[in-house]
Amino acid sequence: MAQNTLFLALIAAPAALAYPWVARMPGVDSSMLGARSQASQFGARDSPQCPNNPNHVPAPLVTDQYPYNGAKNGKPGNGKGGYLVPAPGDTVHYFQAPGPLDIRGPCPGINTAANHGFLARDGITTYNELVDMQQNVYNVGYDLANILAVAGVGLDGDLVGTTKLSIGCDATSRTSLTGGLLADELGLNGHNHFEADTSLTRNDYFLAPEPGNNFKYNNTLFTMMMQTCNGNCNLQTLGEYRYQRYLQSRADNGNFFFGPGSLLLYGAATFLYELFPSAESTGSGDEATMMSFFGANKDANGNYYQNSGERIPPNWRARTDPYDGLKVGAQIIAMYLERPVLFGGNVGPGNFDALNFSSYITNGTLNQQTPSYALCLIYQTITSGFPAEVGNIVNLPVALETAIANILDPMFANFGCPRNHNSGGSVSGD
Repeated sequence: MAQNTLFLALIAAPAALAYPWVARMPGVDSSMLGARSQASQFGARDSPQCPNNPNHVPAPLVTDQYPYNGAKNGKPGNGKGGYLVPAPGDTVHYFQAPGPLDIRGPCPGINTAANHGFLARDGITTYNELVDMQQNVYNVGYDLANILAVAGVGLDGDLVGTTKLSIGCDATSRTSLTGGLLADELGLNGHNHFEADTSLTRNDYFLAPEPGNNFKYNNTLFTMMMQTCNGNCNLQTLGEYRYQRYLQSRADNGNFFFGPGSLLLYGAATFLYELFPSAESTGSGDEATMMSFFGANKDANGNYYQNSGERIPPNWRARTDPYDGLKVGAQIIAMYLERPVLFGGNVGPGNFDALNFSSYITNGTLNQQTPSYALCLIYQTITSGFPAEVGNIVNLPVALETAIANILDPMFANFGCPRNHNSGGSVSGD
């Protein structure tokens, strides 16, 4: 044991000395430098406040009686939407507010699915559950369902071993094949992996009044979003709101970072008008729909406040046609072009550096502005080293990078993306 400890210390210390940012990044084990207890290396490495429900029950598969999209075990469903969710009489998928031992995180659509039992209600889910849920609840296309599941489980969970993911906090002891002996699995709360600055309704990681709270509903931001939407959350109003959040974060957050993965934030914003509205209203999200999916109520004075949990609105139907990779790519670039911004980040307050990344971003600007280009940049980011701070690249373990590429390569080949893993990156002055 002592030899192993010494070995790990010899590995950790040079990395932290050569790259000081490593020691303060979420999920990095800095115990050898006095930041974490030494015992945590060899036991459970969950975040201290992460709920732990001992009664883990996997999400049930859809049945012949209540088939929804027919997606089971990570396989393609039939792509035919328009059905009621939850189906009348399907008590298994009725809303239940999360209990104090259940994990919830930064994604309202995922929290909603867990509150309705389409994902495990305790918040520990799997790759297949995520792929099935997206199809059965929201009629997400099979390609996009896999892309999002890979991004989540691959960057924040255990894609190679258990295929498990925490939909919120670090629950490594329950998601990892090795119990976290080699690395933490941060869950969807992990900063600059799947979650990033400029969220619609969540704090930036470094701006939260409660340290590291980048996952809880922020009523001020929800109110700001609804005021910008003015009763109609669509491409134009959400494009404007995303721009407002960018300016806000860049001005206030000395650790602000807006990397290529931030294109996924535009994709998530499109869900508000492509996936959240009932089938007959796709293209525009009204106030009641947003309040339901974001877990908000409104008092007699017109003020919003958080309720018991995100839920599917009454008499809600899944969109009729699958929301696939090509559709989301078109919407991502359309929303970005509503209010184009520079990719990059702050190196201290008011000191913005523009990003250069691979062949896609030069001096903070996309070299091309087309849907396929945006999708290929997302592919590049997920399948290879990705920037988590200005000038610093997080390189994925070879086994994980291979597993991610094996799943995504066929899908992104259909978008015309070359398999060109280039983890190089640099910065330039703004």
